[in-house]
Amino acid sequence: MLRCLLNASIRPHQSKTDLTTEISVIDQPCGFVVLYGSSRFAIYETVKSEYTQRTRQEAPMSVMVSAAALAGFVGGVVGNPADLANVRMQSDSAIPLRARRNYKNVIDAFVRFGREEGWRGYTRGIWTNSSRASIISVCQLASYDAFKNLLIEREKFEDSLGMHFAASVFAGLVATTICSPVDVIKSRIMSLAGSASIFEVARGLWHTEGLRWMFKGWTPSFIRTGPHTIATFIFLEQHKKIYRQLKTPKQELAMI
Repeated sequence: MLRCLLNASIRPHQSKTDLTTEISVIDQPCGFVVLYGSSRFAIYETVKSEYTQRTRQEAPMSVMVSAAALAGFVGGVVGNPADLANVRMQSDSAIPLRARRNYKNVIDAFVRFGREEGWRGYTRGIWTNSSRASIISVCQLASYDAFKNLLIEREKFEDSLGMHFAASVFAGLVATTICSPVDVIKSRIMSLAGSASIFEVARGLWHTEGLRWMFKGWTPSFIRTGPHTIATFIFLEQHKKIYRQLKTPKQELAMI
């Protein structure tokens, strides 16, 4: 829900048409969060839990990275149509009136993907999106657990809310920095009227903007990704804590 609010913005100087388009964007990120976020967390936690149960030890960094990469890739595939609608609806106000798609809402976007572009309309940018999702999942999920273990084992932090906050801030910084080039390419590919490969887009950006394109929009990206990462992991840790508290008494009663 936090990401829904962070991704939605209404500018008072916009025309009525622009304002309607901007408001209709608000409902879309929620759908992407549900499809993408829930699937990657489910896969990541399941793989970690399965490894721990089988080996009787905590998952090493290699397992966490592999699990996060797989979870992100699957989440990117599942959430690609919703993310495509998000990119197009948010970029509509920045292009000429004749070229605007003017999707009414996310459902209208899904219907028009198939009607106007065929099945390929749902997969535009899917490899870039899935690769980006895989990278950011490693940067967020695996790096969060790595920073968390580091703070507990070396810095002697307690497993508390403050430690969760610190680890999630570091994870947000890592995710924003590493994913910045992929974010730029993904947005360009999804907003193109025609088709272009990842390498073609990257080469064009290099020729026109030089090395600067790789971190274009880093600050607004961190302003969005940072709070989202912090809120996500703090909520996740509290959810785990409550779940363990509710589950433990039942296990103890079953053993009696």
